[in-house]
Amino acid sequence: MGFWCPQTLGGLHFAHVRHGGLFFGATTEGDASPFTIIEFLNRLVTLLRDFCGPLNEKSLGMNLGLVGELLEELDFGHIQTTSPEVLRSLVQSEPEAPKPFSLLDLGSVGLFGAETQQSRVVPGGAATRPLPPPRGDQPLKSEVFVDVLERLSVVIAANGTPLKVDVQGEIRLKSYLPPCTELRIGLTEEFCVGKSELRGYGAPVRADEVWFHSSVRLDEFGSGRVLRVTPNPGEMTLMQYQVMDELPAPLPFRLFPSLDTEIRLYLKLRCDLPPKSLSQELSSPDQAAELELSSRSIRWDIPKMQGGSQLSALFKLEVPVLGPSWRLELGPAHGSFELPAHSCSGLRVRFLRLSGPPGQRWVRYLSHSDSYVLRL
Repeated sequence: MGFWCPQTLGGLHFAHVRHGGLFFGATTEGDASPFTIIEFLNRLVTLLRDFCGPLNEKSLGMNLGLVGELLEELDFGHIQTTSPEVLRSLVQSEPEAPKPFSLLDLGSVGLFGAETQQSRVVPGGAATRPLPPPRGDQPLKSEVFVDVLERLSVVIAANGTPLKVDVQGEIRLKSYLPPCTELRIGLTEEFCVGKSELRGYGAPVRADEVWFHSSVRLDEFGSGRVLRVTPNPGEMTLMQYQVMDELPAPLPFRLFPSLDTEIRLYLKLRCDLPPKSLSQELSSPDQAAELELSSRSIRWDIPKMQGGSQLSALFKLEVPVLGPSWRLELGPAHGSFELPAHSCSGLRVRFLRLSGPPGQRWVRYLSHSDSYVLRL
C-alpha cells in the first residue's frame, strides 16, 4: 500500500509513496501533476520488485548497482520509460537474491493454491523472485501467478447492522512466461457488473464498477467472463473492481460489546466465516491485551481465529472521576486482519489456460481490512 504527501520547500515540490516500510520520493521544480509523480513512483516500485525480487532494505542494498542502472535509464530529468521489457535489454547488472529460490524448500510455504498438499503449493517467495536477464544462458521458467486481492472498508453499528460496506478488489498478475504467450483467465460465470445484470444459475457475484488494463482483450468477457492477455514478464494489474453495500456472504467479524457503570468492557468477537474455509490458517489463538496510554486505547491481539468460533475478553478500567458523558468518550473498535484463501466478494478464478508450451499456474486469494470499524 502506498501513501503520498506533496510538500513544497524552496520552490521544489516533494512527493513520496511508502511500500513495505520503505519510502520512495521524488522532487520537481515545475508545476507537474502530483498524480503523474505518484504514478511514476508506483511504477518504479513495481520495476524494483521485478528486477530485485522482494522489496525490502536488504534486497535493495544487495542490488544498489542494478537500482542505479534502472534510475539512469528511467530519468535524465525526464521520465524515459517504465516498460520492464525495454529496461531488461538495457541494464547490465545481474540481480542478487538473499536466498536462491527452490521448489524443494517448503519451510516457508506460501498461500498459492487452495489445497495444502506439497504438490499444490509453492514457496511464498516464488512470486517475488527477480526476472532473469534476457541474455542469460538459463531459459525463463514458464510460470504465472495470479492474485485476487480485496480490501474491506466497513462500518458496523453497535446492534450489528452494517452501515457501510465497500470492497476494493484487484486481479494482479506476475508473469514469468515466454514472450508472445497468451493467457486466458476464466472468472466466475455469475460475475455481474451493475445491479440489474443477471448471469448463470447460481447466486450472482456483483461488482458496481470494473476497470481493465489496456492490454486485456475483452472479446470473450461478455459471453464467458474470460480475460485474454499476452503479458510481458513482470507484474501488472489486470482488473480492478468495486463492490458497495451488498456482499454475497456475511461480513467476516462481528463484535458484541457490553458496558456497565464501572467501565467494565466485555467484548465478544465472532468470526462468521464458514468453519472449514480457513480451518488450517485460523486455529486456536493465543490472545494478548495491552493498554496504550498514548492513544488512550486497548489493543487486543488475536494471532489466529477459527472460522465459526467466538472469543471474549473482559476489560476493567479504573478511572478516578467519571463524568456524566463518559460513554460518549468511548470510541469505536477498529479491526485489522488478513483472511487467506478467501474472497469477500465471491469472485473466483475458474481456470488459467496458456497458449504454447505448458507452464505452472498458481492462484492466491487474500482479503484484508482497510478500515473495519465496529461501533460500541
